[in-house]
Amino acid sequence: MKFFADTAEIAEIRELAETGLLDGVTTNPSLIHKAGRNFLEVVAEIAEAVSGPVSAEVVALDYDGMMREADVLRQIADNIAVKVPLTEPGLKACKVLTGDGTMVNVTLCFSAAQALLAAKAGATFISPFVGRLDDVGLSGMELISDIRMIYDNYDYETQILVASVRSPMHVVEAAKIGADVMTAPPKIIGQLFKHPLTDAGLAAFLKDWEATGQRIG
Repeated sequence: MKFFADTAEIAEIRELAETGLLDGVTTNPSLIHKAGRNFLEVVAEIAEAVSGPVSAEVVALDYDGMMREADVLRQIADNIAVKVPLTEPGLKACKVLTGDGTMVNVTLCFSAAQALLAAKAGATFISPFVGRLDDVGLSGMELISDIRMIYDNYDYETQILVASVRSPMHVVEAAKIGADVMTAPPKIIGQLFKHPLTDAGLAAFLKDWEATGQRIG
């Protein structure tokens, strides 16, 4: 499974990139607003900091507007994935953009039917929002399972990019199902390192080592 960071904070991205575990980045208008910086400048910095796909979202709702904005975004860097909403104009733009060799991330997916449409439109990534489905009493992971089955049935190449990740268990469950990518805030990615038994074991090892009175080097 590929790991994307869902953030527009360049310092966080660079720190994660140094671990060698980061495969890409996703951004959205809300994250850019939180960062408080110029949108195009932030996207350019992120695209330079990571070698993998960097999703940058259009804000136009009509097809012509989406295409105009997509032209601006994909000129920033070769690793830009244009993010479009799962609407009729969005999928129309997706079909044209992917046909032209541009990576496209279709976002705000909440049903298997929508995911099927995105795959038929040639989406590079489909972004189902598992956390938001859980919030309204539905099962985000059930959606991931349904999409995986449908895509495997027809050998669709669209990658399932699990979004709205709220906990490490979302990551693990998505990996068990066979999702291609997950995107999560750096805080969630950091939690994947943590386990109380790891901490306890390390403390015990260090205590025993200190008792030997030895040093390495």
